[in-house]
Amino acid sequence: MSKKHPIISVTGSSGAGTTTVKSTFDQIFRREGIKTVSIEGDAFHRYDRAAMKAELTNRYAAGDMGFSHFSYDANELEKLEEVFRSYGNTGKGETRHYVHDEDEAKRWGSAPGTFTNWAPFEDGSDLLFYEGLHGAVVNTDVNLAKLADLKVGVVPVINLEWIQKIHRDSSKRGYTTEAVTDTILRRMHAYVHCICPQFSETDINFQRVPVVDTSNPFIARWIPTADESLVVIRFKNPRGIDFPYLMSMIHDSWMTRANSLVIPGGKMDLAMQLIFTPMILRLVSESKRA
Repeated sequence: MSKKHPIISVTGSSGAGTTTVKSTFDQIFRREGIKTVSIEGDAFHRYDRAAMKAELTNRYAAGDMGFSHFSYDANELEKLEEVFRSYGNTGKGETRHYVHDEDEAKRWGSAPGTFTNWAPFEDGSDLLFYEGLHGAVVNTDVNLAKLADLKVGVVPVINLEWIQKIHRDSSKRGYTTEAVTDTILRRMHAYVHCICPQFSETDINFQRVPVVDTSNPFIARWIPTADESLVVIRFKNPRGIDFPYLMSMIHDSWMTRANSLVIPGGKMDLAMQLIFTPMILRLVSESKRA
């Protein structure tokens, strides 16, 4: 953690909705005139698309059927820790981009499935913003959680997470439902051992819970809408959180535990604006005084 160069980390698995949460943070940053450096978890994958396919073939041949992008050793977590530490100490660092598709290829000038070159951050940023799979990892090799000043988990109930992933990968990446299902199964061990433990490290978790039947996510024709969902917001440390104010601003919300607030799904953006705006302003204010 760094008073002078704060870091915000948003963590969630593939299909969890972290990109949507990033949009809310971007709105806050623009409105409040905060200059940020954003880095993507995909930039810290160890392998590009072709190399990952080759590595998967080798792992399968060796009997390792659980290797995936969720796995610690499929990612450059030491490099990510180095970037977090460098930014916290100096406000400097570097990142790159993983190019997912043809649209991104046109933007970044690199073929789909490859990385751009590492490039330094722009000078003069107010904070670093991370969004990806591993922003709060604590294991025997790295401790990213201790380096981030605000850690946010995005964790839909698992059937909803699968539905969102299946629909995203089918519509945007052209994968079949069967192919996405195989990926989900292959990632399950790492999901349990590498992804889930991070949500005990996060300061705030947002868990979307559908109130329609999602019992078979592999045949669901539609993603449950925001109005067909509730969101459970869990604060690791509720001290200083003005729950009466939040409930007065977010109609039809209620508390289920001393650290947990439930809101209508359609109010998630509003809740994030109300919760994170003062936190971000406090981080930036303290950084300028440090």
